[in-house]
Amino acid sequence: MTDDPEGEDASSVRLDIWLWRARFFRTRALSAEHVRKSGVRLSHAGLTRRTDKPGTTLAAGDIVTFGKGANILTVEVLDLGTRRGPAEVARSLYRPLEAGA
Repeated sequence: MTDDPEGEDASSVRLDIWLWRARFFRTRALSAEHVRKSGVRLSHAGLTRRTDKPGTTLAAGDIVTFGKGANILTVEVLDLGTRRGPAEVARSLYRPLEAGA
């Protein structure tokens, strides 16, 4: 068993938790609801797939694409984070990618 209260190991995190930690959504519940209703495209190890499961695991180096309002966001996961911190810390968890990259 890990010491992490959310039950993850250090090399992966749930998609909904990461989106919340990176401050794309105000609450974890909103993050999970968005993934369930709208889906997210996840690229891992060269394979791209669509998921609507908030519990999908995410690792550093993955590419996440999702709709937010009228925008489509594509970001590279740089770090998983350990908690939801200030905005400066949240921005260090990802790198925005250009559309079509």
